[in-house]
Amino acid sequence: MSALRIGLIGNGKMGRMIDSICAQDERFAVAGFVGPGACQALGELTDLDVALDFSYPGNVTMMLEDALRRNLPLVIGTTGLSAQQEDQIRAASAQLPIVRALNFSTGMAVMRRLARMASDALREDFDIEIVETHHNQKEDAPSGSAVALLQSVDPDGEFTVVCGREGRPGKRGHEIGVHSLRGGTVAGEHSVRFFVPMEEIELRHRADSREIFARGALRAAQFAAAAKPGLYTIDDVIFGGK
Repeated sequence: MSALRIGLIGNGKMGRMIDSICAQDERFAVAGFVGPGACQALGELTDLDVALDFSYPGNVTMMLEDALRRNLPLVIGTTGLSAQQEDQIRAASAQLPIVRALNFSTGMAVMRRLARMASDALREDFDIEIVETHHNQKEDAPSGSAVALLQSVDPDGEFTVVCGREGRPGKRGHEIGVHSLRGGTVAGEHSVRFFVPMEEIELRHRADSREIFARGALRAAQFAAAAKPGLYTIDDVIFGGK
């Protein structure tokens, strides 16, 4: 079986990690990069089966236009996108298979499911707080994974989101606190805590290496290359949409 030919949009830490894994796995072949010091646009890369985007929001429109022209499946992991950009992705998925995820870790996908189950059972009685920790070079806060966890525990947006507290905020309202810590070289740690008097439940996931995200993204690339047009999540990749 021939290798899956991949175009990588973004040649930062994640892009280089994916390239390193592909160099040791005959199932994958990196056809080239889009980014500083490499190609300027996805259209410059030829003979692709799928493209993976781990770059920055400014690339989204160009990437979607190129992919639509070539009917090219996409895996999009870039965080910090605007509502308009998310709408562009949804529109493109009517013609292309697109896997859109804020975190490609299998363990995080399981944690989000557990958080949703806990929230459904406990949210009427428990206070909910989310804490995320990342390395000191991360640009966005809260992290995409923290946002995904927030969506899991509050899918209908019923709670006020409070990103940190200061001064005299007074009695807690109908809210979920989301807190971001930055320091060192932490690949990623997330926790969801459910509080009630005399009782607490905590769900926690820690990533020791970006490699888990890279391997999850490659798994998503295999899925996208074989899928019909549509907008998919990492849950579809891991759990088969169940």
